[in-house]
Amino acid sequence: MVGGVGVALTLFMCVLGGQARNLLRVNSTSGNPPSIPTVHCWCASYPNRTFCSWPEPSQSPPLNYIATYSEKHRQEVKHQCHLIQPGSSSSFLAPASSSEQLWHCYLPNLKLLTDYIINVTAVYSGASSSHLASFMLEDIVKPDPPVNVWVSPQDNRNLQVEWSPPPTWAYMEIFPLKYQVLYQWENRGTPVSVNLGPFENTKIEMKGLTPGRTYRFQVCAKELLGLGECSNWSSPFNITVPHF
Repeated sequence: MVGGVGVALTLFMCVLGGQARNLLRVNSTSGNPPSIPTVHCWCASYPNRTFCSWPEPSQSPPLNYIATYSEKHRQEVKHQCHLIQPGSSSSFLAPASSSEQLWHCYLPNLKLLTDYIINVTAVYSGASSSHLASFMLEDIVKPDPPVNVWVSPQDNRNLQVEWSPPPTWAYMEIFPLKYQVLYQWENRGTPVSVNLGPFENTKIEMKGLTPGRTYRFQVCAKELLGLGECSNWSSPFNITVPHF
C-alpha cells in the first residue's frame, strides 16, 4: 500500500472442544500491517485466578498495549485488565517456566458460567492490531503444575511417588484436584512412557519396577470434575531403582 492508504484485515476462527473463539483485526495507515498479538487465556485457580498472555514481538514491538474484557452480552461495560510486563515479579503468577518474553493481564472476579470477550490491542505509530477472544471460565481452567515431586525406594522393585498440589490453587476443599503420573524409561535404547491415573491422592506406590533401571517421573493436575485441561507437567524427578 502507498500514499497513506489504510489496511484492514479481519479473521474469525471458531474452534470447537472448549477452546477460545478468536476474532483478529488489523487496522493500519501504513504499508506494513502490524503483527497481531497471539493471546492465550487460562484459569490457574478456579474461579478467581484468570490470566491472558501474549508474546512481545522480538522486532518492532508496539508502543503500548490496551487490554479490556467484558461480558459477551454486555459488551458496552468494559473492564481494564491488570497488565504485567515481561520479566516483572508478580504475586499473581507462578514463576515463569520459559524464557519467552510474555505480557500478562489479570482478570479478577469473573462470573461462573458466563461468556466473556477479551480485547488485546497493540498500538503502533499510525497503526494498531487487536486479538479478541470469547471464552467461558469453565472451559479454560488449567492449574499450575504440582510441586515437590519426590520419589523414594520402598523395597525391592517398588517406589513411592509423592507430590504437593500447586500452591496457586486456592480452594482445594471446594474444588479438589485429581492427578496423572507420567513415568518414562528406556528399554534397549527405545523410549517408553506410561500415563497413569487419575488419582485423587498425592502419593502412589509403583510396584514391579526393574532394579538398575532409571525412571523419570512427572505429575500433572486437573480439576476433579474435569473442567478445562490438565496442567503442564511438573519438573521431572529421575531415580534409578536400587538393587536390595
